[in-house]
Amino acid sequence: MGAVRKLPPTALPRPSARARILSAAADLARDVGPANLSLDAVAARAGVSKGGLLYHFPAKLDLLEALVGDHLETFDRDLETQQALLGAGPAAALHAYLDVSLADCRKQTPPPAGVLAAIVQHPEMLKPIKHFKRQILDRLKADTGHDATTLVAFLVMEGLRSMKLFDADVLSDEETATAMEALRAMIGRIEEAGGV
Repeated sequence: MGAVRKLPPTALPRPSARARILSAAADLARDVGPANLSLDAVAARAGVSKGGLLYHFPAKLDLLEALVGDHLETFDRDLETQQALLGAGPAAALHAYLDVSLADCRKQTPPPAGVLAAIVQHPEMLKPIKHFKRQILDRLKADTGHDATTLVAFLVMEGLRSMKLFDADVLSDEETATAMEALRAMIGRIEEAGGV
């Protein structure tokens, strides 16, 4: 058996057609608005044929479901990575959730149009989002063992996310920082008491 061929350090593999299609759909929804998202435009932006797009996503609803799923999977993956970086402290999961949620809110300017497009066109798409958020909340509560603190943190971050999603963010960066400091101080007091 021959040696495994390694790619030069500067050569990165090209994203799969599916990944290019999802990226193009999210970009287009952001650029032209959710109502104007068309499969032809997505295929053109992704550099694939319409048949190639339909191979991966036979209907627009399939593409929208994949956009929602991709957004949720990315958040979950980022959350696990951040928690691993923070270690096994008593509130690592909660701190990781705050870190990833805040980063997610900051990078979503404009809002995650792919997710918004899916919700606008197919309100039933809220069901997997609700399920995912419930799983995250339950996981955080189990990891921290302090329901009240976890609920407050969850509500603060979901409030920030909702304001970004609907382009209704009324907080300045300083106000957001103040809220985060207060939230982390609350978590710190629980940690000091040995009860998270």
